[in-house]
This record gives sequence, C-alpha cells and structure tokens, in this order.
Amino acid sequence: MADLPPLREIIARHGLAASKSLGQNFLLDEQLLARIASIPGDLSGKAVLEVGPGPGGLTRALLRAGARVTAIEMDRRCLPALAELEAAFPGQLRVIEGDALKLDHDALMGEPYAVLSNLPYNVGTALFTRWLGGEAWPPQWTSLTLMFQQEVAQRIVAQPGGSAFGRLAVLAQWRSMAQMAMKVHRSAFTPPPKVMSAIVHVELGAMPDGVSARLLERLTAAAFGQRRKMLRQSLKGVPGALGALEAIGIDAQRRAETLGVEEFVSLARALGS
Repeated sequence: MADLPPLREIIARHGLAASKSLGQNFLLDEQLLARIASIPGDLSGKAVLEVGPGPGGLTRALLRAGARVTAIEMDRRCLPALAELEAAFPGQLRVIEGDALKLDHDALMGEPYAVLSNLPYNVGTALFTRWLGGEAWPPQWTSLTLMFQQEVAQRIVAQPGGSAFGRLAVLAQWRSMAQMAMKVHRSAFTPPPKVMSAIVHVELGAMPDGVSARLLERLTAAAFGQRRKMLRQSLKGVPGALGALEAIGIDAQRRAETLGVEEFVSLARALGS
C-alpha cells in the first residue's frame, strides 16, 4: 500500500483552494473516507467511476480498497495531485479531464461499474437523475454511493405524504432501492459548507413490467412541478393523464405528494397502454 503524504500537505503544495464556482468542498478525514469507500462492499479488482475527485481524498481510499478507478475531473489545478496518485498506484487509476455531464460514462467504462463520488453540489442532482433515467434496465452501473447536501439526500429517500417526497424519491425508488448510508457533519469538509451532508447508497431493483421511464419522468415532472395543486390541475397538460387517473381509480383531487411510488408506476403503465 502506497505511503502517501497527508491530504492537507497535497492541497497546500498544489495550491488547491476549493472553488465555490465548481461546488467544491474537500474531505480530508482519511478514516471517514475509508468508511465511505466501504459502503458498497468489497471493491477489490472492481471498476469504479468517481466524479469530481478534487485533490484525491476519496480516490486514495478507493485505490487502497483495491478498486480500479476512473476519475473525471474538470478542474485542471487538481490534475498534478491526481497524477501523483496514478504513479503511487500503477495501473489502478485513470484520470479523465472533462465535464462529467457531457461524457458517456458507459462508453468510458466499457464494463459494469460502481459509482462512488463526493459530488460537486452544483451538478449532483443532474448526474443522479441521469444515472437513474433511460429505458434500458438494468443499467451498466451496479450501485451508486453519492454525497449530497442532506436536504437533497432526504428527498431521495423520502416516503409519501411528507414535504420531502417528490420527483427525486419516485425516480430513485421505482426500480431501485435507495437508503441514507451516512450523515457527514459540515466540519468534516474544507472549507466547511453552510449545510450538512449525507451519503445515499442506491442498489438496483427489478424493472416493473409495461412501464416507460420516459412517461414516468414526464408525469413526475408535471405532478411535482405544481405540487400544491390537485392532480387534475397539475396533470392536465399531459395528454391522457386524467383519463388514466380515472381508469386506475386515483382521485384527481389528490395532490402529488400523497401518491405512493407504486401509484405513480401504475399511472405511467396505464398512460402507456
């Protein structure tokens, strides 16, 4: 195992002050980073995608766990620090300079892979919904272990009936299983963000029969885009939605947050048929 200098030394030597515009907050506690890397289980020899490694704190934990890591980083300042990790773990780390939102992750990986990332706050939700979307299921990724602002994490694992329940919860739970794996205090970061953070772990579930992901995404976008309105108002712009509500016996006077995940799935199935 490589004998590496402390992360604070790496940051100071390369002048890596966290960039607010890139949503950067660096984790430096190596015991905490090792715990995060252990959440999906044994990573020895497995392919892992990491987005936004920054100075490489989580990256070194993943490498020490035996993972073969592909790291996507758009901040050129971080590349020399990551190059040091490449040299310390020969053949285990590949660094791609670029914008993760613009890259084809499946093509880049070329094999099944786990995703583990302390996601930059400004792109976290967009990447998450992208990984969860699409008609093809199961996807090429095998699990997602992702750091979010705690408020976002709570929305992902929320149950129906509460104010946190919305589009993210439906998309995360209709064909996968999402759980809050760990809360992370703001003081663990450099610089400390204004909000608390949490790690969500998502594992694959079965794809329900006869349901279009595209239709479900459209329904949830419409329903929760006007969440204070009754479904008869929020869904009237979706052709056939009101008839589908009546066909499966859902009261159009209900509001979106009162429907369960299975009811949204049933509605998408009815609308698709």
